Amino acid sequence: MARRPYRRRKDVTVLSLLLLLVAVALGPTPSSAAAADWWNPTARPAPDAQINVTGEPFKGTDSAGDVRGFVDAHNHLFSNEAFGGRLICGKPFSAAGVADALKDCPEHYPDGTLAIFDYITHGGDGRHDPVGWPTFKDWPAHDSMTHQANYYAWIERAWRGGQRVLVNDLVTNGMICSVYPFKDRSCDEMTSIRLQAKLTYALQDHIDTMYGGPGKGWFRIVLDSAQAREVIKQGKLAVVLGVETSEPFGCKQILDIPQCSRADIDKGLDELYDLGVRSMFLCHKFDNALCGVRFDEHGLGAAINVGQFLSTGTFWKTEKCTGPQKDNPIGLTESDAEEDLPDGVEVPAYDENAQCNVRGLTDLGEYAVRGMMQRKMMLEIDHMSVKATGRVLDIFEAASYPGVLSSHSWMDLNWTERVYSLGGFVAQYMHGSQEFGAEAKRTDALREKYGVGYGYGTDFNGIGDHPAPRGADAPNPVTYPFKSADGGSVIDRQTSGQRTFDYNTDGAAHVGMIPDWIEDIRRVAGQGVVDDLFRGAESYLGTWGASEQHRAGVNLAKGRTATASSSESNPFTSYQPGRAVDGDDDSRWASDWSGEQSWQVDLGATHLVSRVTLDWERAYGKSYRVELSTDGVHWQTAWSTTAGDGGLDTARFTGTPARHVRIHGLERGTDWGYSLHEVGVHSA
Repeated sequence: MARRPYRRRKDVTVLSLLLLLVAVALGPTPSSAAAADWWNPTARPAPDAQINVTGEPFKGTDSAGDVRGFVDAHNHLFSNEAFGGRLICGKPFSAAGVADALKDCPEHYPDGTLAIFDYITHGGDGRHDPVGWPTFKDWPAHDSMTHQANYYAWIERAWRGGQRVLVNDLVTNGMICSVYPFKDRSCDEMTSIRLQAKLTYALQDHIDTMYGGPGKGWFRIVLDSAQAREVIKQGKLAVVLGVETSEPFGCKQILDIPQCSRADIDKGLDELYDLGVRSMFLCHKFDNALCGVRFDEHGLGAAINVGQFLSTGTFWKTEKCTGPQKDNPIGLTESDAEEDLPDGVEVPAYDENAQCNVRGLTDLGEYAVRGMMQRKMMLEIDHMSVKATGRVLDIFEAASYPGVLSSHSWMDLNWTERVYSLGGFVAQYMHGSQEFGAEAKRTDALREKYGVGYGYGTDFNGIGDHPAPRGADAPNPVTYPFKSADGGSVIDRQTSGQRTFDYNTDGAAHVGMIPDWIEDIRRVAGQGVVDDLFRGAESYLGTWGASEQHRAGVNLAKGRTATASSSESNPFTSYQPGRAVDGDDDSRWASDWSGEQSWQVDLGATHLVSRVTLDWERAYGKSYRVELSTDGVHWQTAWSTTAGDGGLDTARFTGTPARHVRIHGLERGTDWGYSLHEVGVHSA
C-alpha cells in the first residue's frame, strides 16, 4: 500500500497570514480542538467497554531517532473464525455492538458443560457462567481457552498503555476443526486464513469509522517497516499480519508422503504476501511436509500427538539430541482425545533420554525457506524441531539473512545468540511477572551485547494460559491508578459492562490488561526489564527493515572451474568437482573413501573473499581447513574446524585477496569420503 506524498502549501499571501494570526488570537477552531484529543473517537458505540486510560498517547522517536514502545509479537485477533468457527467464542468487534461481539457459543449454555476443548486440554469439567456482556461473571479469564480475549476496546487500552506494534497471526488447525463436534464452516486452513486477513482489514475500517473516516483510526495495518515507523511516529498502533498454521499451502504429510509440491509453495507464498502477510511459521503442532515440530508437553501434548496420528498416520518419533538444544518432553498424560484413536492403536512410549524430533527441515521445507527469503519475509522458528531450526539458522547464516523471529518462548534458549547474531528478534511468552523476569534475566547479557530490545508474545486466543493473579495481599501489588511506562498517561482499573478488572485479583484476563501486567513486571522484576521491553518495537522493526534491505550475495564460485584430489567413480552419476559449483543443490562432488582429500575452485580473478559456505552431503568433513591463494601455489589458512558435524557450514573471516579457494579435508566424519552439494564463495 503506497503512502500518499505530502502536499506542500503554496506561498501564503499577506492577507491569509493576517487572517491566520487573528484566528490564533481568538482561540482554537473546532478542527484544532478535535486535533487536541485525536486519540479519542468522534463516535464510540454506546454502550461499550471502557478504556480507563487518560492522557495523550506518546508520539515520535527518542533522541537517537528510534521508535519507542512495546511489541506484542504473537497474538491471534480472529481465531474465533478458526477451527470451524465455534471453538473460540465471541468476536473482536461487531457492527451490532458489544453485546453481539462478546457473547458465548450457544452450546456453552446453560452452564458450560459442553466447553469440551477446555476440559480436554486443562481437565476439570469446563463449567462456567456463559453470560458475557454485561456481567462477565466467569469470562474472560486468565485460564479460559475458549473465550474472546481480543475485543477491540481492550486492544485500544493496550495501545494507550504503550504498545506500538501488534503481530496478528492468522491461525487455524484443520485436524482440531475436524474432530471438534461444533462447527459452522469448512475446516480448510487456507480458507480460514483468507477470512481472518479480510476481517483484520474490516476491523481497521470499523475503527476508522469511529474516528471520522479512512486512515484516521489508531489501528493501522502496515505492509513494510517504513510504513510501521510512520504510523508509530503518529502515536498509532502498527499491525503486522503473520500466519501460524499446521498445514500451510496444503503441505501436510500422510505416512511421510508430502501432499504438496514446489508449485503449491510458490503459489501459497505469493497469495499470502498479496494478503499483506510478512511473517509466518512453516510448521505448528503437527509434523508436516515442510518440517518437524517441537513437541507439546503434559495433557495438551498427548492430545496433539493423537491429533497428529489422526491427521498424518504417524505419531511423533524421537531420537537422542546431538547438542545442547532439546525439543520439549512429549506429554504422556492420558487424554480424552485418545478415545478417538482406532481400535488397537495406542500412543507409543518414549525414551526420556531421547527428546529430539527425528524430523527436521525437509527438501520442500528448505524450498519454502528460500522462497520466504526471496520475498523478504520473516520466518518464525518457534514450534520448529531442533533439527529443523538448526538447518534454518545454517541457511540464514550462509546468506547473512536477518529475518528470523522467536515470538513466544517456543525456541530453546540455547539458540538465542545465533538469532541475535543474525540480526533476528526474540520475544517471550506472556508469563507471570516472576517467571517473565527470570527468563528475561537469563538472556539479559546477550541483549546488552547486541544492543537489542525485548518483546512479549501474548498468544491471546491461542491454546495457552495467561498470568494468574498474584493476589491482593501479594508483595508489591499493582496500585491503581498508575502511570504508563512513558510517564504520559494514567491507567486505572479496566471496566467492561458491570465488571471491573483488577490485575491483582484477575490477572491477565484479556489483552487490555497488558499495561497492568507490565506495571506488575516493573514492581516484581524491575525497571530494567520494562526498559528492554520499551525498546522492543525498535528492535522488531530493525529486523524487519534489514530483511527488506537484504540482497542476495553473488556466489563467486558458481560455474567456475573446480578440481579435486580425487572423485568417486560411478557408472550412472557424475561426482566430478564441478558438480559442487553448478548451482544445483541435488548434484554433488564426492571424493574417494580415504583420509586426506582436497577440493578447490579458480574464481577467474582475484577478489576480496570473506565468507565460504559448504553444503555437506551425509559424508562430511569433521576436521578441515578453508585455504586461500592468489596464485594457486602459495596457500594460507583462512578458517578451520576440528568439530564439523555436516549440514550447512559457514566460514567467516577477515576479507582476504584470493583467486583460488581450497577445502582441505583432514579427517572424515563418516566411513565414506568427503561430499559437497554446493560451495559458495562470497566477497567482503
